Amino acid sequence: MSDTATAAPLLEIEGIRKAFPGVVALDDVRFRLRAGTVHALMGENGAGKSTLMKIIAGVYVPDQGEVRIKGRPLVLNGPLDALNNGIAMIHQELNLMPYMTVAENIWIRREPKTRLGFVDHGELRRRTQALFDRLVIDIDPETEVRSLSIAARQMVEIAKAVSFDSDVLIMDEPTSALTEKEVEHLFRIIRQLRAQGKGIVYITHKMNELFEIADEVSVFRDGRYIDTRLSTEVTRDDIIKMMVGREVTQMFPKETVPIGDVVLSVKDLGVDGIFGGVSFDLRAGEILGLAGLVGSGRSNVAEALFCVVPATTGSIAIEGIDVRVDTPAQAMKFGMAFLTEDRKDTGCFLILDILSNMETAVLQQHYVKFGFVQRERLRSDCEAMSRTLRVKTPSLDEVIQNLSGGNQQKVLIGRWLLTKPKILILDEPTRGIDVGAKAEIHRLVSKLAGEGVAVLMISSEMPEVLGMSDRVLVMHEGRMTGIVDRKDADQVRIMELASQ
Repeated sequence: MSDTATAAPLLEIEGIRKAFPGVVALDDVRFRLRAGTVHALMGENGAGKSTLMKIIAGVYVPDQGEVRIKGRPLVLNGPLDALNNGIAMIHQELNLMPYMTVAENIWIRREPKTRLGFVDHGELRRRTQALFDRLVIDIDPETEVRSLSIAARQMVEIAKAVSFDSDVLIMDEPTSALTEKEVEHLFRIIRQLRAQGKGIVYITHKMNELFEIADEVSVFRDGRYIDTRLSTEVTRDDIIKMMVGREVTQMFPKETVPIGDVVLSVKDLGVDGIFGGVSFDLRAGEILGLAGLVGSGRSNVAEALFCVVPATTGSIAIEGIDVRVDTPAQAMKFGMAFLTEDRKDTGCFLILDILSNMETAVLQQHYVKFGFVQRERLRSDCEAMSRTLRVKTPSLDEVIQNLSGGNQQKVLIGRWLLTKPKILILDEPTRGIDVGAKAEIHRLVSKLAGEGVAVLMISSEMPEVLGMSDRVLVMHEGRMTGIVDRKDADQVRIMELASQ
């Protein structure tokens, strides 16, 4: 670290300003990245981290300020321009072509050609395999991307970025869909790149990652630069304080609430070839955590309950009455709400505004009178919900794709809360969300449980599962391996069941 600390910065940002309609995303921001270091970027959702990275990667042009590479001022006119100047970015929202192969995705526009000018598919495969061997990635280059899991797609994105051999590599939440084992694998790749003198900008919300992999950390808040520190010289609490401008005293504000009658009873639920034999009771006011490693079938259980993918075996009873759920619309009529894991693919309507995204689930329910939508009442309730969830936006008319990932998530949670559900199914509700917003969502979930809502919460973050759940249901490879009470639940016990 001492050698690099005296070296000239690989990348410098000075006086950057960027405004969008109604919101200043960045104001007089500076940033320095040194060669051979990992520089973590921290801040709440909406702090401006992703906007800054998109400026560095050529996606946005700044309104003011200067970008310098190795001391040379640069004006970047697009992502290709950035790539040509040695800057590559792995986006949080995956940008792969689903109907193309892995190899085609990695080398798109750079395909090896035959003498006749056609794509040399043999060479394409060999080149991809050599890259995967170097990075120890076990994926068939000929596989179509659409058939890969989110975690595997993430590894392809990482390999693609590495293939450009760029000096600056930007990673925006690269571990959000990875298992612990895959995270270790990614960190090995990062250390390998660091040793080669590459500069890595690492955006994350996970504190443990920061202390494990980062040399330096810069904190942003509300579009402004706050401070840069060596990772060895700050504590977790220091960073949280810089990020939110206040102490976050309680990450998991779990309240003791009276647990009521059984609301949802599931017996022997299964989807052929994916999971089977899942049975549990969920009571009013209870938060049931659903834990397990990636690929254990957690999300599939949620999808079967809400009939996104119909169950092939088992039965569901709601408040003691057997019900048949054939469509998601039926599930909603029975008082279910389901927040999906992938907000981009299955959650948000990216080209619509916040109001349209929020109201989609309730248009058929509470706000129709004599065949007409009660627009004013609906808008007023959506605005109230937006304020409750502290969505950072100038108005509800803002297009949702202009919001940060965490604020998009809050809008989706708001959409489902407007339906006043009896049963709330949350699949990774705080993925890609900052510390302050996480605490807010945890508080909200606890409050809903206190009001008698039955909550099923899937999470791959162990502290979240342990901190929020009354009981934890654990799965492994498509089967249920046990249910643990809160008082008996700890990390060791859960991991034992998750790997049985």
